[in-house]
Amino acid sequence: MANKHSLTATAREQLEAAHRASSGRAAATVHGGHERVLRQTVIALVAGQRLDEHENPGEATVHVLSGRVRLQTDDTSWEGAAGDLIVVPQQRHSLHALEDCAVLLTVAKLG
Repeated sequence: MANKHSLTATAREQLEAAHRASSGRAAATVHGGHERVLRQTVIALVAGQRLDEHENPGEATVHVLSGRVRLQTDDTSWEGAAGDLIVVPQQRHSLHALEDCAVLLTVAKLG
């Protein structure tokens, strides 16, 4: 069954939710889930918030939908703005909101 999602609308909704949340974060899965190999999630972060350092559960990319972010590992970092695609390295990393942002996280679980 095919579904269509407006990533622009989902990003806007999640950013509004992030502004209401005490954590300054919000997320919505738009495709897949824990029981599937592929999962796509729109994550919104208020400026200054971050996703703490964590392992990469498989192959992953971060597509910046709006705002600016920095993906950081122990030894390097990449900044991205709307329209950029960042390939997530196979090591511990964190994601920082340089300004209000929304990203599409795509993960294909390995194993």
